[in-house]
Amino acid sequence: MPSSAAVPSSPFVQQSPLLDHVRPAALALPESGIVEVMNYGRERPGMIPLWAGEGDLPTPSFIAEAATRSLAAGETFYTWQRGIPELRAAIARYMAGLYGLPDDPERYFVTGSGMQSIQIALQLTVSAGDEVIIPAPAWPNAAAAAEVAGARPVFVPFAFDETAGFSLDLGRLEDAVTPRTRAIFINTPANPTGFVADRATLEGVLDIARRHGLWIIADEIYGRFFYAAGEGGRAPSFHDVMEPEDRILFVQTFSKNWAMTGWRMGWLEAHPSLGPVIENLIQYATSGVAAFMQRAGVAALERGEGFVAHQIERARRGRDIVADAVLATGRVRAVKPPGAFYLFFGVEGETDMRSLALRLIDEANIGLAPGTAFGLYGERFIRMCFARGEVQLTEATERLVTWLVR
Repeated sequence: MPSSAAVPSSPFVQQSPLLDHVRPAALALPESGIVEVMNYGRERPGMIPLWAGEGDLPTPSFIAEAATRSLAAGETFYTWQRGIPELRAAIARYMAGLYGLPDDPERYFVTGSGMQSIQIALQLTVSAGDEVIIPAPAWPNAAAAAEVAGARPVFVPFAFDETAGFSLDLGRLEDAVTPRTRAIFINTPANPTGFVADRATLEGVLDIARRHGLWIIADEIYGRFFYAAGEGGRAPSFHDVMEPEDRILFVQTFSKNWAMTGWRMGWLEAHPSLGPVIENLIQYATSGVAAFMQRAGVAALERGEGFVAHQIERARRGRDIVADAVLATGRVRAVKPPGAFYLFFGVEGETDMRSLALRLIDEANIGLAPGTAFGLYGERFIRMCFARGEVQLTEATERLVTWLVR
């Protein structure tokens, strides 16, 4: 195996004196550990890629056709910064039906991806030198966005039990609060761990935020991917425990539910009083999302419920295929995740997960994401995305099991 799996950078870039004048916070951002593995294995014949956080289904045709019709109608001009009224109304109806919220479009702001929603939420809440608490291991982009904003991410480790899985210790969370803390970033259901905060945990986090005057940035993009029975088609949410004036910003995306990762479109939910500020932040970043993309979003929300249900059931079957097989080997530390669509597991005798991910490409022709890509406290784990078809996932699992028991 080569000594480094990364694609080499241009020597002209490495030697340029311009780098001496780049903002330190930008230079300090880590390279993606997932991209490194993808670059190493993406061209292998027969490779089964389970490293990225997306499924293998393309965007449904009824969604794409809505964008095509909009383009054909000439909707290619500047549009509403907050989002076209039709899409904001569709989001409000969707959220009202799912969470029992008031049908109020003024709470919703269309963004150029869930990632932009996170960036705007941080621009609203933190300044240089502030701190953002993040339970970890965690999707690394949130912490990186905080650093770009000049804030410091403070990681609080999830507890892990081989019977109960991942859990959040509220005492450790509160111990991390300092005079510089401004926000708590909570992803539930969580990438990469599959952790889902129950109602008591959500109430505990909200109580901490209220006592210390903190914002909560609630990333609930996997809220539909929840596998407990009888829960109304979604995971527990801060919507279930909050009051209207609580300082909570909700991040959402079209990417996961409707197979629209490449469209880069999401929304931010906030108290209507914040609308003018959010509108300005959108204006000075992207000046809004293209109208034809927003028409696709309307179609997804109004006609996509059957597709979402199919995606969830497909992921549930994928979870069972993967988890049952690898747990039976006796070589992994894991539990079936209650939410999201990742199995995050440790392997007996393996401590260098970056090296393991590269070896699995060479020796089993499967692509997984090393836990080191998810920051602190992920070093003992590796992530496998199971939002795939049964045939491909069964083959990938057989390859992994064969490697584990060889």
